[in-house]
Amino acid sequence: MSASWITTPISTDLLRGALDVQRTARGVLPHRLPAWARAQYTDGQLAMVEAQPAGVRLAFRTSATAIELDTLPTRHTYLGLPARPDGVYDLLVDGHLTDQASVTGGDTVTIDMTSGTTQRRSAPPGTVRFTGLPDRAKDIEIWLPHHETTELVALRTDAPVAPVPDRGRRVWLHHGSSISQGSNATSPTATWPAVAASLGGVDLVNLGFGGSALLDPFTARTMRDAPADLISVKIGINLVNADLMRLRAFVPAVHGFLDTIRDGHPTTPLLVVSPIYCPIHEDTPGPGAFDLAALATGQVRFRATGDPAERASGKLTLRVIRDELARITAQRAADDPNLHHLDGLDLYGEADFAELPLPDQLHPDSATHRRIAERFAERAFAADGPFAERRS
Repeated sequence: MSASWITTPISTDLLRGALDVQRTARGVLPHRLPAWARAQYTDGQLAMVEAQPAGVRLAFRTSATAIELDTLPTRHTYLGLPARPDGVYDLLVDGHLTDQASVTGGDTVTIDMTSGTTQRRSAPPGTVRFTGLPDRAKDIEIWLPHHETTELVALRTDAPVAPVPDRGRRVWLHHGSSISQGSNATSPTATWPAVAASLGGVDLVNLGFGGSALLDPFTARTMRDAPADLISVKIGINLVNADLMRLRAFVPAVHGFLDTIRDGHPTTPLLVVSPIYCPIHEDTPGPGAFDLAALATGQVRFRATGDPAERASGKLTLRVIRDELARITAQRAADDPNLHHLDGLDLYGEADFAELPLPDQLHPDSATHRRIAERFAERAFAADGPFAERRS
């Protein structure tokens, strides 16, 4: 290691997008749910995805021309399924994507879905390096992999580091499913919320939880307590593919979720977003499952296993959820002028599926993430949109 390196402790004032930081034996582990919320339901899926730092980034001001970041990634794989590519670290200099890198090493957890068992293989931390940076004062952001648990071990630079001054940007707090977390996006700044935040000039806090956008009360309370200037909730796909509840429970649960957010943010612009187009669940209830025929050929695809006739008994489909969310938000907006609705089909609809199909029948690729982001920004951040900046 060069004698010129300066090691800077990784503290909360250098982190954005995390709601909690856990001190570990190696360093710090960012979380997107606070400890009290994590304790209320110790589900393995939720524990995995909330610790995957979608939208979390190191942010600092420095004149450094070289940066090293030691991290300990934990990658989750499923026995018999193709492994995901290693997570990508995006380097932004003064807001512009300048470089990308990955880390070798770290731990791998292999999940056997047939037995429910897991096997962990441990390896040492790795190092991501960025060199040749401009020799001037600049704002640096290192966006962490959105689908890879990442312990931050050490930050080294060849010039001092300071927290980024407050730029007066509004904070956008968003909650959704794996689509919001960024499944199938190629890098953390290619997820649709990250792209939309950049287009809208806001700071993102991404509470997109793969498989876990389930109207959990602790998520609503987390959003209630988190500072935010803009809030959105994208509701639907996980409720269907988990076959979690029926219509009788869904409607009061949506009201309760919004009531809780409003307890902490009574007048903050709040946007309810319904599901994007997903053919397997438009009219067919869940649960969702892996397509075993596709897996036999080494491909990952999903299918719906419910019966469309079960809609009559209250089973949820995406079409049912869209209709109900439109009705609920219209009803509430009569007394809440800062509550708004966005139809997910305006972000990605049937014609988009024909042009840019969902590769696994469930999750968008990076090109589709960008399309969703651009359309969200056009509608939400426009001069007459719900997230438009109001000048006093």
